[in-house]
Amino acid sequence: IKASTNIGHCHGLLRSYDLTSFQRFLAFCAGRTGQLLNYSSLSGDCGISQPTAKSWLGLLETSFLVFRLPALHTNLRKRLVKMPKLHFYDTGLACWLLGIYTPEQLQRHPLRGAIFESWVISQIVKQQANIVATNRLSFYRDQNGAEADLIIEHANGTHIVEAKSSATPGISLLDSARRVQKHLSVAMDSCKATVVYGGEQFQYRGNEMLIPWQTLHEVIWQEAGRQ
Repeated sequence: IKASTNIGHCHGLLRSYDLTSFQRFLAFCAGRTGQLLNYSSLSGDCGISQPTAKSWLGLLETSFLVFRLPALHTNLRKRLVKMPKLHFYDTGLACWLLGIYTPEQLQRHPLRGAIFESWVISQIVKQQANIVATNRLSFYRDQNGAEADLIIEHANGTHIVEAKSSATPGISLLDSARRVQKHLSVAMDSCKATVVYGGEQFQYRGNEMLIPWQTLHEVIWQEAGRQ
């Protein structure tokens, strides 16, 4: 209901625009949730100008439908990606816009991993807002392929969070987070790593955790939201 209200709010503010084009733009945004935001590509696919794409995206942010997660900025001698990532607050809405109406469809969909990532990140972002936290949130990706879905910088250190839709637990799920952990530990103290995955088993390895998605509210918020 809230998502429908927000979409209606967008429509109300766009009475002088082509609503068909805007609805197509919204669907294309859903197809980019959990991915780097490239205005040139987005506007080209939608057949609109880049200024229009930026204006409409701002409207979606104002309506709390999407948010942009900034790239991490550090003094590390790494060539880091500078584009933000686009995420939907409501991944159910993103699924509906993509024509995904059942869990079975989502399991087979090529964007399942990106949608799961947006769900994890959006839950943490919402909790940060609820507790009025001042932690800095970003993501990490360098030109050599090392990446982490979320970096939480708080007073006591840094927390790396990765989202993996796989339901099978395995130490390999920590590979990407560990790679980024090595990079960040050079400049940041107390760098923890957590992977939220689609399974049901916990695994603890020192400062590293593999946690089931159902426990996200209990574990991540305690570890990162209350720092």
